[in-house]
Amino acid sequence: MSSGPDTAVEHRLEELITEAQTALPVELPALANRCASALGLGTALIYLVDLQQRLLIPLDEALQPLQVDHSSAGWAYRTVSPRVVDADDGVTVWIPLIDGAERLGVLAVRVASLDEVRMRRGRMLAHLFAMLITSKRAYSDWLAGRTRTVTMGLPAEMLRAFLPPHTISSRRCVSTAVLGPAYDIAGDAFDHSVVKNVLHTMIIDSMGHDLASGLSTSVAMAAARNARRAGGDLADVVGAVDQALAQWLPDHFCTGVLCRLDAETGILRWVNCGHPPPLLIRGERVIAGALDSPPQPPIGLAGPLAPAPRQVHEATLAPGDCVLLYTDGVVEARDANGAEFGLDRFTDFIIRSNAAGQRPAEVLRLLIHAILDYQRNQLRDDVTILLFEWRPQHRMSRHRLP
Repeated sequence: MSSGPDTAVEHRLEELITEAQTALPVELPALANRCASALGLGTALIYLVDLQQRLLIPLDEALQPLQVDHSSAGWAYRTVSPRVVDADDGVTVWIPLIDGAERLGVLAVRVASLDEVRMRRGRMLAHLFAMLITSKRAYSDWLAGRTRTVTMGLPAEMLRAFLPPHTISSRRCVSTAVLGPAYDIAGDAFDHSVVKNVLHTMIIDSMGHDLASGLSTSVAMAAARNARRAGGDLADVVGAVDQALAQWLPDHFCTGVLCRLDAETGILRWVNCGHPPPLLIRGERVIAGALDSPPQPPIGLAGPLAPAPRQVHEATLAPGDCVLLYTDGVVEARDANGAEFGLDRFTDFIIRSNAAGQRPAEVLRLLIHAILDYQRNQLRDDVTILLFEWRPQHRMSRHRLP
């Protein structure tokens, strides 16, 4: 076996990765610097995005946050692309921290000079720390606290414990969601999961805006996941949520839409339980009424109000189609004069952002900020938006790139 500088780097990096497995989250900033030094990169700084996706907050508590919308670090986060910034003492490379398709923040790597090897090592370091942060934030109150700017309400704390990552993807589909207000939600929630080649999505809006409302939503999400993981089809999943709410919280119900997309064929199946209908966006327009369906009762009604067997509806998507799920708080947001944000403004924003080449997660980040600004940051109701796209050509197009 040969030995030399590269072998020494590998040995040192192996030691640091082994150390990382038991490192406390608060030790990650120092560990990042040691890993960067082992790779010949100088220093490294970790920034995580806050819950509202307005700030990039450093794990080093001595540093100040950066604006997502007005900084080089924010540009790297928004575009999911490295950003190189020259300085008098060298170069800073801002590299996005990504867990699969979920944007976590950015890594700042400072080097005296930049070449292909250092850039590759910087990306490798970002991948490593994205995995470390993802694994450790599941049990770290400190990491959770660093991404908050105000105190969270108890209903929101309970509900956020159930939420999946905001963005998930496979080679053939992507699903992304946002939920607000960030610190005071109660009844709204979303869920998405990939099971083999099938994307499951769900949006829920529970009656009320208190701890009991959040509890209803949490029970609904747990029942849906339990049925999915037992191999149930879409009708089984809706039935499980109906039964769980009727049994455990008989005085509460919720509206919702549950979808199942076969990412191989583009066949979409959905059940709408008293909720605004999903919207189909094809190209640069909404296909009016494409996913409308006869009304069905909300989820969780018991006794004589219990619904008949749920109707499952079906449509076939075209490549590139987007499906949009939302709660009524989106379109009912009002400005100072009482004018609603409205469905047309809502869909037009998404279509224009897509046409401008924005990634789905960035489209929804910008959209929820637009809704908050429209209502002067005082939402009267929870706002939840989930967007998923079928892109079977995505894998092929990647292999055609030079």
